[in-house]
Amino acid sequence: MSEGSVHYSVAGGVATVVFDRPEARNAMTWAMYSALGAACEQIASDDAVRVAVFRGAGGAFVAGTDIQQFTAFTGGEDGIDYEKRIEAAIGQIEHVQKPIIAVVEGFCVGGGLAIAAACDFRIAATGARFGVPIARTLGNCLSVGNVARLVAGFGAGRTKRMLMLAEMIGAEEAQACGFVDVLTEAADLDAKLSEMCKRLLSHAPITMRCAKEAVRRIRTANIPDGSDLVRAAYGSADFKEGVAAFLAKRPPAWQGR
Repeated sequence: MSEGSVHYSVAGGVATVVFDRPEARNAMTWAMYSALGAACEQIASDDAVRVAVFRGAGGAFVAGTDIQQFTAFTGGEDGIDYEKRIEAAIGQIEHVQKPIIAVVEGFCVGGGLAIAAACDFRIAATGARFGVPIARTLGNCLSVGNVARLVAGFGAGRTKRMLMLAEMIGAEEAQACGFVDVLTEAADLDAKLSEMCKRLLSHAPITMRCAKEAVRRIRTANIPDGSDLVRAAYGSADFKEGVAAFLAKRPPAWQGR
């Protein structure tokens, strides 16, 4: 499969970032994460940009991280380095001092869910699905920072359902718990997006900047270190088995070690 692309464009004060790897439901490669970081820098530095939009190509948002990249991992420290890299990319979204809207169609999974959670608003099509099914597939874990984002967006109970029961949350439930701000048919996504962009473009930039940063500071206050958890999961034999089973398209044989 290709390394994928992240396209960046600006029109009418709105920057649009498109994750483009549809053959893999836009699963993120290292190159795409790097391009996402560059896009965030452009949004932050361009005074002509007042609002940003993140969306995926081909009817999906982002279906996690490309699993092939995990085959080079040899132990828990690789997991520490990976989660730090992902946390830096997701944190960059939250530090952009301008409103960011995620437009979600289809699968919004794993790293894709973290990206959507870091955005300020989410507009979703009725068929969108949200989840982190790693207990069923890979046997790794999320950083404590990303778990905190999910708890803030979905609540502790739904977060456990996603992480432990490997449940996918439907768009209607995601709206009911407040994670999705606008739910609409796929054909109406662009109209709803245009409406929200117009509202944000008409509002006081400094007020919105302060509000966004205040919420970020409250959410991130006193988040504990989770390196021991990441090291344990990524250093396990189960994680190696999960990656091998995923790529071989067979059920994993968990050993609990």
